[in-house]
Amino acid sequence: MQENELIPHLFRTEYSKITAVLCSLFGFEHIEIAEDIASDTFLSASEIWGLKGLPENPVAWLYTVAKNKAKNTLKHQAVFHNKIVKQLNYDAQRADNIEIDLSPRNIQDSQLQMIFAVCHPAIQAEAQIGLALRVLCGFGISEIADAFLTGKDTINKRLLRAKERLRAEQIKIEMPPEAELGSRLEAVLRTLYLLFNEGYYSASYNTTLRKDLCFEAMRLTLLLIENDSTNQPAVNALLSLMCFQASRFEARTGENGETILYNDQDISLWDQELIGRGKQFLSHASKGTTLSKYHIEAAIACCHTNREDSQEKWDNILQLYTHLLQLEYSPVAALNRAYALAKARGKTQALAEARQLQLTDHPQYHILLGELYTGIDNQKAISHLKTALGLTRSSADKAILSGKIAHLEAGTYRS
Repeated sequence: MQENELIPHLFRTEYSKITAVLCSLFGFEHIEIAEDIASDTFLSASEIWGLKGLPENPVAWLYTVAKNKAKNTLKHQAVFHNKIVKQLNYDAQRADNIEIDLSPRNIQDSQLQMIFAVCHPAIQAEAQIGLALRVLCGFGISEIADAFLTGKDTINKRLLRAKERLRAEQIKIEMPPEAELGSRLEAVLRTLYLLFNEGYYSASYNTTLRKDLCFEAMRLTLLLIENDSTNQPAVNALLSLMCFQASRFEARTGENGETILYNDQDISLWDQELIGRGKQFLSHASKGTTLSKYHIEAAIACCHTNREDSQEKWDNILQLYTHLLQLEYSPVAALNRAYALAKARGKTQALAEARQLQLTDHPQYHILLGELYTGIDNQKAISHLKTALGLTRSSADKAILSGKIAHLEAGTYRS
């Protein structure tokens, strides 16, 4: 890997590790100092490696520089004398002896603690996701702004308010006590679920899929599974769902970033290893006595890995979506149930239920109605597809919709 590729790659993988360890040492009161040290470490790498070439072990080099920068900060900044010295019982003369532990075990523990701190219910869900992207995944402000389809100033203000709230609430970077673990874990899983979906259904960058967001969500969920206290059925169910969804990454989008619908996907592009891991995690999830929405969604995704278009398959999917909506309503689940109903019972029955959803501002609602009306009332199909065209942000998907509309108007389209 060339230097111009290596540094961005290492920033994505190592920035969050360095930040998590330093935040655990400094506390949320000084999170900006931890972020600055991590950022300065990579700035030094960019400057020095450009002059002297790549070191033999780039990761070890980064950790060494980060440790030295942290020690210098502790010696020279007021935060060391006002807070860190008292907290750690060190004095300024002993700063060189401070242990900044960047071992794999401490990195993992620090990141796990940061997950719970960032996903604290004291801050709003959007801010939790933004902080997770910034602190846990190493995403830049511009990237986060693109993910949320908003401006950098908005993201900066949102993250600043979230950090201030965490300070005001005196949130500690630690694992929650056992009595709080269940409720706090629910908040963490919700954030990771939303983070994955932000990538899987993203409309930013004129694409419909952001793999980097999805894989970061999977990495953080795996951290929970690797810890005994958080390796619970719902966590396994969520990672199972992510594996099943990720298994179709390569088949889900075309060369220009356009969405390829399930029925049109090339099954040879499905990742069978990920499907196997999804089934393994789903098996682990079944050991519990509670049924979460992640269990049901994972079971639905598992059904979709069976390409056989059988009545039994769609009956199962329809029943699962019905159960999911009873457990927790969401517009996306309602739309997907209507599609499953069409496959299991026919378009006419599905249309009757789909129209009742009234999700008029949702492009997928009009895309679904466009598909259901095709062959029944092509003029209504065209009308809904044109409405979807106006609501869709992705230029690639706009091209797909325009093509469908043109074929319908010419009488040559078949759903």
